[in-house]
Amino acid sequence: MTSGALERATNLLDTTILADGHNDLAWELRLQAGANPVEAAAALDLTVRQPSLQTDFPKLAEGKLGLQFWSVYVPCQFEGDSAVTAVLEQIELVHQLAERYPDRLRLVDTAAGAEAAFADGRIASLLGAEGGHSIAGSIGVLRSLRRLGVRYMTLTHNFNTTWADSGTDEPVHGGLTEFGREVVREMNEIGMLVDLSHVAPSTMRDALKVSSAPVIFSHSSCVAVNDHPRNIPDDVLAQLPANGGVAMVTFVPGFISAAVTAWDDQLKAAMAAAGQNFLDLGQRGRFAETWDAPPKPAATVADVVAHVEHAREVAGIDHIGLGGDYDGVGTLPDGLEDVSKYPVLFAALMERGWSDEECAKLAGRNTLRVLRDTELTH
Repeated sequence: MTSGALERATNLLDTTILADGHNDLAWELRLQAGANPVEAAAALDLTVRQPSLQTDFPKLAEGKLGLQFWSVYVPCQFEGDSAVTAVLEQIELVHQLAERYPDRLRLVDTAAGAEAAFADGRIASLLGAEGGHSIAGSIGVLRSLRRLGVRYMTLTHNFNTTWADSGTDEPVHGGLTEFGREVVREMNEIGMLVDLSHVAPSTMRDALKVSSAPVIFSHSSCVAVNDHPRNIPDDVLAQLPANGGVAMVTFVPGFISAAVTAWDDQLKAAMAAAGQNFLDLGQRGRFAETWDAPPKPAATVADVVAHVEHAREVAGIDHIGLGGDYDGVGTLPDGLEDVSKYPVLFAALMERGWSDEECAKLAGRNTLRVLRDTELTH
């Protein structure tokens, strides 16, 4: 990569909002400091480099991030009332971070608010609930999350909900149930983005049929480039222009790299033989630490580029974005190790002939358009 391309990418991101669809800093802080949102927000000084995190303010400044959907993730092991409690705690944690660092973060709910925050040198901050189990089957809880500022909800996480099939679980509903379709219609009504990352292709297709508003994929890549159940099939990508939505390409090595996917498949088989569940992220991490296996392969910037370019080819330049999943996975691709590295990806695209206009759409213009198109006017 030439220094000229990196300089050009950095200059572009100085004036164009770079939006990321998914960052798990809030859950990582909870893991390190406990469930109390006040204590978790205060546990680490994010104004200095934190080696244990992929996200802190020095790295964010270098990465030129302008808009972040902060995930208020809750593992599927939380069910019913405990899931609702946990998601409320995570929402409060993000609010605590915004209050603790008012010169760095600003909570916003609209595209105009995001643009104003960027102009003031703040990171426009929105909330995304990861996993429909967080509403415990209640439309009232769904509406309450929206009132608290949650701008999108991922319909499932790694396991099915009682009303939607996940891409990584055994299908039981054939997509969305009637209640699942009601959830999508309600999300349209209250201005909450329908996030189709994590869901089964049948759920993606059902949601696209039901949704009257643009949908997003907050952190997914392309099945055609790497056949992984967390990625998006081409027929679904091809529906995004008519829907108006955006597929935010993720950097997760296991989703983007065939070599890493194969390694993960070996890990999954070893865990099954030991009576453990690969989909339980806690179990997976602990098992992998002691697993006697070849070293895990590394993904690369080129892997991410391949997915971005395929998504552009199928969905079109107006329907792609980025969702890194920083602090949601242990390792990221070589060259994209933390949130300081976004300019590296844009420099790589520019060296492949991408124009500034195309890069600006990928960076944030498409995401801002979806925000505008889903804002309530009544």
